[in-house]
Amino acid sequence: MKKLLIVGAGGFGRELYVWASQHPDCGRAWTPAGFLDDNPAALAPFGRFAPVHAIASHKPSADTLYLAGLGMPPLKEQLVAPLVAAGAEFLTFVHPQAHLGARVKLGKGVVICPGAILSVDIEIGDFAMVNLNCTIGHDATLGPWTSLSAQCDITGHVRVADRVFLGSRASIIPGKSVGSRSIVGAGAVVVRDVPAGVTVVGIPARIL
Repeated sequence: MKKLLIVGAGGFGRELYVWASQHPDCGRAWTPAGFLDDNPAALAPFGRFAPVHAIASHKPSADTLYLAGLGMPPLKEQLVAPLVAAGAEFLTFVHPQAHLGARVKLGKGVVICPGAILSVDIEIGDFAMVNLNCTIGHDATLGPWTSLSAQCDITGHVRVADRVFLGSRASIIPGKSVGSRSIVGAGAVVVRDVPAGVTVVGIPARIL
């Protein structure tokens, strides 16, 4: 049986530790073995329920699997990409309480959390994250490293590029796109295409 390490011992990492323990493969294909984090005391306020290993000195091995427990795309890529380059094997993780329809393609290292619904003909890029109770409609795409916070609504034919961050309850109406490295603020409603590298907020969403 392989060990499972979660990269990042912050809030989302701790949530992912619980989600992983609820997966059917837990105790069969792998067993949780703690976290990789630069802060060895990251779990001190929470009872140190699992070991925390230093990222800098960690060397990936064949008996270990990994999950990316980080929400913000720049930090996620900064910490995960070197591990991938060193040979770390990242799981594509779908919680058993998520619902996936037909022809849903998930890249390497993707994390799909409880309550998420992905309908049909969807493509999710490597290391993207879909948080609690998000919905993704038909013919939508999410680029690599992109993160959706809880309860986001991605409707049909939406194109979300790489390294995008959506705050909680953000919505994108059908057929619109969000450019690379942009941020969509919590509760924003995107009704027109969002260019790359900007932050949009409000209803309708406007560039800050």
